[in-house]
Amino acid sequence: MRAVVLDRPGTVSRIEELVLDDPGPGEIRVRMAASGVCHSDLHVRDGEWQRPGPIVLGHEGAGIVEAVGAGVEHLREGQLVALSWYAPCHACSACRNGREWLCSGSPSLRHGLTDGTSRVHRSNGQALYSYLSIGTLAEASVVPGAAAVPMPDGTPPEVAALIGCCVATGVGAVTKTAEVAAGSTVAVIGLGGVGLSVVMGAVLAGAGRIIAVDQVQAKTERAIELGATETIVADGHPTAIADALRERTGDGPEFVFEAIGLPVTVGQAIAALPPGGTAVLVGMTAYGQRASFEVYPFVDGGRRILGSNYGSAVAAVDFPRYAELHLAGRLPIDRLVDRRIRLDQLEDAFDRMRAGEFVRQVVLPG
Repeated sequence: MRAVVLDRPGTVSRIEELVLDDPGPGEIRVRMAASGVCHSDLHVRDGEWQRPGPIVLGHEGAGIVEAVGAGVEHLREGQLVALSWYAPCHACSACRNGREWLCSGSPSLRHGLTDGTSRVHRSNGQALYSYLSIGTLAEASVVPGAAAVPMPDGTPPEVAALIGCCVATGVGAVTKTAEVAAGSTVAVIGLGGVGLSVVMGAVLAGAGRIIAVDQVQAKTERAIELGATETIVADGHPTAIADALRERTGDGPEFVFEAIGLPVTVGQAIAALPPGGTAVLVGMTAYGQRASFEVYPFVDGGRRILGSNYGSAVAAVDFPRYAELHLAGRLPIDRLVDRRIRLDQLEDAFDRMRAGEFVRQVVLPG
């Protein structure tokens, strides 16, 4: 099968013909149907996040189950599954307490399978890692059974793929991590796939005002289509976002979601808060980066900062729920996809992402 391989972070990815073994106990083989191109893949490609190599890229995917290993009882051949990039171990204290997004025993931490080995290798026998245990930028992948969640009948593969990362991350940040109450004023800084999913989550939560912020006007227009009530086109000045949000709302939005992962916008999200307000940090920075804020008014005003990892997702529960909401017309996930590409167009997709183009590019391996 063909796959996108990165020898080490910071190098150019390439397409390789690889050998994929049969699934072992507790594993399944999936024929990939769709894989989103996420900024996390770009962080690895550009060397901002260190990962082992050589590694098959991709972590936002969906596909059809082709083979089921011994002991996997919740899946059958022919099912469409969305893949979770954080397969739970079901044994650590976080998993036992229902907080799978904080699992400390996930094989995803090792970019391999549960037993520590790999099912993908070169013709010379060299084993490859699979990014976050699922390596979705490929024609097929062997993944932990715990990473695969069956989708309701009628779910489009592209929708299932996006549920596996940007939708769960963004919608869950609103509805699960922050538990935004109906009528709240919400601001969203950064309108990529995750940020627009935050917008959709705010609509689901019944937010009274949803202010969408980005430097690209086309993305703010998409946010209006998805339910934002108003927009701000940021001009790049260091304090412009916080100033504009306070001007619009009086003393600031009750919730500000940062969905880019830049220290400057993290600082702006915190600076925009009114007394009692909450900044929810959803975007992931490059390693080693720090943000700062003025401590006295933050404490004096009883403000909060929440970190939201994977939208506090319990994949087996949340993925089908998001799919059902889509099928019911309440979560227009398909509106996030604005470019469909082949595996061999990935480097071009990375260039477009660096330039701020598109919301979600999706690879269709077939």
